[in-house]
Amino acid sequence: PSFGFLIDIDGVLVRGKTPIPAARRAFQKLVNSQGQFLVPVVFVTNAGNCLRQKKADQLSHLLGVPISQDQVMMSHSPLRMFKRYHEKCVLVSGQGPLIDIAQDLGFCQPITIDTLREKHPLLDAVDHDRRPSVLHSQEQLFSLSTVVLFGEPVRWETSLQLIIDVLLTSGYPGNPYEQENYPHIPVLACNMDLMWVAEAQSPRFGHGTFMVCLENIYKKITGKDLKYEALMGKPSRLTYQYAEHLIRAQALQRSWEQPIQTLYAVGDNVMTDVYGANLYNRYLRESCGARSQGSRSVLVCTGVYSPQGEPAADRDSGADTVFHGHRDFSFDPALVEPDHIVPDVDAAVDLVFQLENFAP
Repeated sequence: PSFGFLIDIDGVLVRGKTPIPAARRAFQKLVNSQGQFLVPVVFVTNAGNCLRQKKADQLSHLLGVPISQDQVMMSHSPLRMFKRYHEKCVLVSGQGPLIDIAQDLGFCQPITIDTLREKHPLLDAVDHDRRPSVLHSQEQLFSLSTVVLFGEPVRWETSLQLIIDVLLTSGYPGNPYEQENYPHIPVLACNMDLMWVAEAQSPRFGHGTFMVCLENIYKKITGKDLKYEALMGKPSRLTYQYAEHLIRAQALQRSWEQPIQTLYAVGDNVMTDVYGANLYNRYLRESCGARSQGSRSVLVCTGVYSPQGEPAADRDSGADTVFHGHRDFSFDPALVEPDHIVPDVDAAVDLVFQLENFAP
């Protein structure tokens, strides 16, 4: 094969915990009788609340084919490359086994919001029932050098308060706010999805919504913009570069000598899957010149995008389009126009095989 698949999970393979029927049919076409993949496939999800191995096990059970953790890319996977932060004491926000996830990525000193709250019990004051009944005479002092946002937390008021405390005190959240501490300590954020699709009829808040809250609170207090050291997860170019690295590693492992020329990104969200694939394709065209390498966006109708709703993109009314992407990504109507729209992931596989003249 001279192509590979980058396949989203939520809204493409599952809705919440419910499998989408087309998923199993699609993957029976992608493996041989021994269960080996006929083309390189990487599952690129903006989820970040579990380890790669757990997600691989879930996908193996869901799809009925063996999936390895090397085929799974979580929103936080590119953090493996940020080695300059791995030795530092970092605050991590999100859900799931956060310490395990952080350590698996290479972080040696992760501190969770819950741990920070325990060490500074006076800071979390919104919920009257959780305020300390006995005032501590002295809070424990320690320094945080970086904030890592893995995904949406459970108690937003607690996380918003404590992250703001860390940013406004240069990493010493027990201290008074400082007037001159801008730019603040580095913030690394994963998963910018404003919304995602589960079993409910309407999309649900994603980590991008939490980030909107954090950014606006920070600006309301300081008058300055919250700055990100890096943004990961679709549609970040960093994510697609790392995904391409995993695709090429699979081809190398299978001794496929044909160079990978095209990446087909299959997703359900115009503002992440389509925007990201098109943005990466533009980057490849600009950086590789006449080379034919590129990425193509394939939009399915089983998740956030619905053909009964608004058109995927309308070049003539771009100014009127509500942009659900992240603040730091500018709206360009061309970037939210998919190369192909298909009913589901099974149809996406059929389409790509036809386009590539690939007959397993």
